[in-house]
Amino acid sequence: MIASGSMAGLAALSGCGSNEPKATVAPPAATSPSPSPSPSASPSPAFDGLPGMPPPVSTADVYAASAPGKFSEAVKGARELVYVPHNNSNDVWVIDPKTFQVIDKYYGGEEPQHIVPSYDMTTLYVTADKVPAGSLIPIDPKTGKPGEAIMLQDPYNLYFTPDGKYAIVVAEWYKRLDFYELGTWKLHKQLSVPECAGVNHMDFTTDGKRALVTCEFANKLIAVDMTTLEQVQTFQLDRVPNGMPQDSRLAPDGKTFFVADMHADGVYMFDGQATKQTGFIPTGKGAHAAYFSRDSKRMFVTNRGEGSVTVVDPATYQVLTKWRIPGGGSPDMGSVSADGTQLWLSGRYHDEVYVLSTEDGRLLARIPVGSGPHGLTYWPQPGRFSLGHTSNIR
Repeated sequence: MIASGSMAGLAALSGCGSNEPKATVAPPAATSPSPSPSPSASPSPAFDGLPGMPPPVSTADVYAASAPGKFSEAVKGARELVYVPHNNSNDVWVIDPKTFQVIDKYYGGEEPQHIVPSYDMTTLYVTADKVPAGSLIPIDPKTGKPGEAIMLQDPYNLYFTPDGKYAIVVAEWYKRLDFYELGTWKLHKQLSVPECAGVNHMDFTTDGKRALVTCEFANKLIAVDMTTLEQVQTFQLDRVPNGMPQDSRLAPDGKTFFVADMHADGVYMFDGQATKQTGFIPTGKGAHAAYFSRDSKRMFVTNRGEGSVTVVDPATYQVLTKWRIPGGGSPDMGSVSADGTQLWLSGRYHDEVYVLSTEDGRLLARIPVGSGPHGLTYWPQPGRFSLGHTSNIR
């Protein structure tokens, strides 16, 4: 994000415990979350999704197919590596997650932002968005090496329509969503979203028919219809007057969207059809990104302004605990390891990568990297297809 550097001045909070914040919404009637369904369960024959979209393994857990060990044939032979793009030094560093050692470095384009798995999970793309140009640099996961750049304008982020027809290039500076045909990279449509300054991150409803998209510099969200590829709704956020919404993620049960906001210091909640705001959960200074545990029972929210991760129950919306990075930090974007035991995060303003235990939040490693690390990705990941960003896999 071009103007996100203003968060560097946020002061770190101290202490945690019995005074953890509570959600400003009543939890569901059930007193405990339902058990996660078996990833091998059969898809519901009644699933009415976007035509061409693979039906979920279970509508009770949209991430059931990304449980540990559920690797598709598409990732067979991929090297187990972590890829870190750097905004300022214009390169990608490659880390061996077994040794925590940097083993390779190469050019990542001008202002590389994220490492994004392709829809079919056979390629990783480095999105680099220095305007007026921009590029996607493909990486072969079997070798860990980059290929020839694809020149596209302003790919700050990259997503894919749930039916696998189009790549969605998030042209942040130009306030556009550009839809390209997969395979040919031929431009299919440009959707101008002038009221969505800083168009940024998105996720999709369970049925794939709608996307909830954040507008970082407008304190707004928009909804986009995936059938017509048109904007259909706008939401003005109400927690603070200068909100800065970031990551947008669908809850495992598909009933709620969580949207992290760096200035509201928590996550907004929207209904699972992306039609209305339903609540808010305070998490910490500079709430930025959200990731789910492999059993779908916990959500990890990075608080970039205070060097912490808040753990939330995504079914009851209750804060479970907060993990603070020893000595502070600026946890940004990342991935959960394939086996689910580690949370890898870039330290955006500290030029480092953090590896936390997902069991208790212990800092397992602090790895010095290049200048301005951003959307790192741990690869390979289990699952069937990628919706984009840093491993949003279903």
